[in-house]
Amino acid sequence: MPRTAILTVKQLHDDTGPSVRRAGASRHPIPITDRGELVAVLANPSLMRPICRKRILLPEYEAMMALAPVEDIQAALDEVRGDR
Repeated sequence: MPRTAILTVKQLHDDTGPSVRRAGASRHPIPITDRGELVAVLANPSLMRPICRKRILLPEYEAMMALAPVEDIQAALDEVRGDR
C-alpha cells in the first residue's frame, strides 16, 4: 500500500481485517477519515513511541512519607479524613 493511502471509515468497516493486517505490516501509519476529516490512525505498534511520564511528588506527600509510621491505624485514618 502506498505511503499516502488514506482509508475512509466506510472502507475500514467494509475491509477491517485486511486493513488492520496491512497497517500492522507497514512502516507507515494509515490515516482514517470520516467525511474528509481525520478521525483515527492505524499504525504498527512498533511505530509508537513509549510514553515517558515525568512524575513529581507533591511536597505534602514527601512530608507525610518522612513521618514515622503510626501504631494506631484508626487515629491515622481519622486524621486524614478530617471532618468528613
